[in-house]
Parts: sequence; C-alpha cells; structure tokens
Amino acid sequence: MHAAAFITSVRRMSLVGAFACLAFPGLAADPKPDAAIKNKMIEASVFLDDKIKADPALAADCLAEGKAWAEKNRADAEKERKQDPVLFRNGAWSFERKYTVGSVVDGRYVSVVRSDYMDTGGAHPNSDVNTILWDKTANRRISIRPFFTETADDGPTMKAMVKAVIIALNVEKKKRDTSETATAEWYKDLKPTLLRIGAVTLAPSTVAGKSSGLTFHYPPYAVGPYVEGEYVAFVPWETLKPYLTPEGASIFAGARPKGDDDQQ
Repeated sequence: MHAAAFITSVRRMSLVGAFACLAFPGLAADPKPDAAIKNKMIEASVFLDDKIKADPALAADCLAEGKAWAEKNRADAEKERKQDPVLFRNGAWSFERKYTVGSVVDGRYVSVVRSDYMDTGGAHPNSDVNTILWDKTANRRISIRPFFTETADDGPTMKAMVKAVIIALNVEKKKRDTSETATAEWYKDLKPTLLRIGAVTLAPSTVAGKSSGLTFHYPPYAVGPYVEGEYVAFVPWETLKPYLTPEGASIFAGARPKGDDDQQ
C-alpha cells in the first residue's frame, strides 16, 4: 500500500473509532455492582460510590443494608411469581439501589443519599429516596438531634423546619412552573416530627468543612404527582440558628454552593 494511502486509511479508522465511542457511550465499561442478585424473577443491584468505599465501616453498613433490601425484593418476587406468574410476562423485575455521598462536614459527619429504582412491570417504574447521616468518629448512623436544642414532635424547632421546607418547596415548584400543586393537600404528609418531615442531609457549604443548612429529599408522589419527579428542599442554617446547640452552631456556616441544586 502507498504510504499516503496507508496514512489516510489509518486516519479513517481512527475517526470511525472515535465516532463509535461517541455514538455508543454504553460501550464503556459499566460500573460493577457491589452486590447483585440475578435470576428469572429479579435483577437487583447495589452500588456504593468511591467515597463510601474509602470508609470501611460506612461501606460495610451500607452494603449490609443494600444486600438485605435486595434479598427482601427477591423473596417478595418469588412469592408473587408463585401466586400470579402473569406479573412476570415481560421478564424479570428490576431493582437498583445507589449510595452516594452528598457532603462531609467537619471531617466527621457524612451525608449519604440512598436512591432506589424499581420496575415491577407496572405502568411506569418507581423510585424512592432516603438518607443516612453517618458519624465517622462513632462509626454509626445518627440523627440531626445533637445539632438542635430540642426536636420534640410539634415543638418549636420542628414547626420552624416544616414552615421553612414548605417555603423552599413553593420556590422550587415556581421554578418548575408547577405551582398549581403547591397546596396544603400535597403537603399534608409533612409533619413537624423528625420521622415525618422528610429525609434530611447536611448541605455542603462555600466554607470548607461546614454545612450551609439542611436539605430535605422527597421521592415522586411525596409532595407532588409522579410526573413532577423528586424534590429537594433547602433550608439555610440561618433560619434555624435560634434552635442550634453549640455543636450545631459549630458545623454551620457559609452559603449553599452554586450547582448543588443540580441534584434536582
């Protein structure tokens, strides 16, 4: 082959390869699940992000929970298949759980967002979201209670939180042009208690090592119809300043970084 023709051929092959990578991004190696179950009834996967894997205690905690979740779904699918095989006419049910670090505050408090995806052959897949607040010093899950002087049900702190959450949700709904669902009916399940206000994380901050406030995470249907998807309500720490303990006051400062709301 003539040298010029050979070079032209190589260039063409390089271009073809480049376009193939662009056209088929799925050709890149997919991340391997950290736990999985796959059979005729169910395909369930659990994923931990790299930041979680770097902490052995946190990784073990999340993985144990994820495996138990996958196993429960396997048992439920097996039971349903025995009772009504038609439910599996389109194939196995799909489940996926991802654990992702949202922030690390004071080098100690790790906020983890747990995102679930479920497809059981219904009209559409479903999703859910929950959170974990991990204390690296104690190597255990904790709540936000230590950061506030009181968190009694229907107490002043929780009432202030609910009020701030609703304000934040209304702002977000206005951005999405879905203000018609910013109603008491859609917010009726939000209660001034830690168990009913929503899954919470410590928001990152423009000040290193600090938190700019609380973010509350809501899956579809929680505060709006399915088509609106998930919501995240941000409450700045200044709103809750009157209710902070010395420990709480020590971890909050700064503002929410630009781009943090991209998770919406």
